Amino acid sequence: MSKVKIVHHGAVTGVTGSYHQYLAGTSNILVDCGLFQGAEASRDLSDFDFDPKAVDALIVTHGHIDHVGRIPWLIAAGFRGSIICSPPTAVLLPIILRDALDIHLPENQALVDATLQRIEQAIVPLAFGHWHNQGDVQVRLQNAGHILGSAYVELNFNGHTTVFSGDLGSPGAVFVEPPCSPEKANILVIESTYGDKNHTTREHREHSLAKLTNKALADGGTLLIPAFSLGRTQELLSFFEHLLFTGQLKWPEASPLPIILDSPLAGELTSAYRQLAEYWPESLKSRKSQGRLPLGFDNLVTVQSHKEHLKLVSHLARKERPAIVIAASGMCQGGRIVNYLEALLPLKSTEVLFVGYQASGTLGRSLQNASMGKVVHIEGRPVVVNAEIFSISGFSAHADQSDLIRFIEGITPKPDDVRLVHGDNEAKQVLAGKLVETGYSVTLAS
Repeated sequence: MSKVKIVHHGAVTGVTGSYHQYLAGTSNILVDCGLFQGAEASRDLSDFDFDPKAVDALIVTHGHIDHVGRIPWLIAAGFRGSIICSPPTAVLLPIILRDALDIHLPENQALVDATLQRIEQAIVPLAFGHWHNQGDVQVRLQNAGHILGSAYVELNFNGHTTVFSGDLGSPGAVFVEPPCSPEKANILVIESTYGDKNHTTREHREHSLAKLTNKALADGGTLLIPAFSLGRTQELLSFFEHLLFTGQLKWPEASPLPIILDSPLAGELTSAYRQLAEYWPESLKSRKSQGRLPLGFDNLVTVQSHKEHLKLVSHLARKERPAIVIAASGMCQGGRIVNYLEALLPLKSTEVLFVGYQASGTLGRSLQNASMGKVVHIEGRPVVVNAEIFSISGFSAHADQSDLIRFIEGITPKPDDVRLVHGDNEAKQVLAGKLVETGYSVTLAS
């Protein structure tokens, strides 16, 4: 067998900080370069346990910050290779990284601009299904079904194929088709975020969203939805557009129901999604051809300035009027959602809906576990939780246990080694047990 070495530098003890090093022949390739979050966030951004100067290419599976957030620091440490990604990710990646750099380097716009220019020059867009020669290795990207432009990676070296799943999606996603299994994988490195759980169907999650939203509106308060700016926000907007179009939302006021998008980054990414409509699935394109606007409907209110944001938070806390607010960050680790939570959690008319995974050590996980009357700390300040907290896992853009198993079983013959990454220990253990029962050789990456 051709000699291939894989080193897992992140997404080993949890679901953040994805980056993996692939070494074959003379090729040194990095797959993703993500930011650690939650309980893993204490790691030094500039401390790499490999030599960035020796890396020939970086392959980006998709634009989420836990997969791309350390790219600027990789470049600062000497990486000068190409950045290979799908065409939609090539558009979305600079937007995501500019926002990240603006947070970390707010006083140095010249450095931010120079870093972004270098990143944009390094990007090599690669369409799904096309082989690209990278040194001794052939690279191919395939649809991962997670968010717009998300890919899994096939690396072929002398007939030996390694597949990195990135983040896989599940059926029912709005902006992407579900993934198909690769034709071959001697080694499969696969995420396991929901390796121990199964999601509800798209119809069930739509019904649940309508039910919870109508309850919040009847209570006369604000429904807060923490959401990642990329992917989750756009999915939610399209669901709300559909609920409004089909008359499933009811509110006790004559004026239009405001669905508030309060995240400059999410607003910019939503605009980019509109511009990338050629990559939407046919089912969504047909909606657009009927004159419907999944990402630009009449009830949608976009908040831009920080002053406008603070004014809105104060207004909703005083008036307790029906409204839906979608704001980042998805795990409540900073972003404008934090101000809403601090002001509105003490109000019994508030409801908080989590529609994505909340990593250990995040405020989102603390709120999921909070009982009524419990005190949580937001930026060091105690806040009483009188709001109702709900979660709908079916909105996750991640594949569930059955999706992951289906993806793996679709590879024939069976992979020689299935390596589980990007999951909490329990999720990995449960998925590993299911796979071993059916004859797979499984490794928990370390």
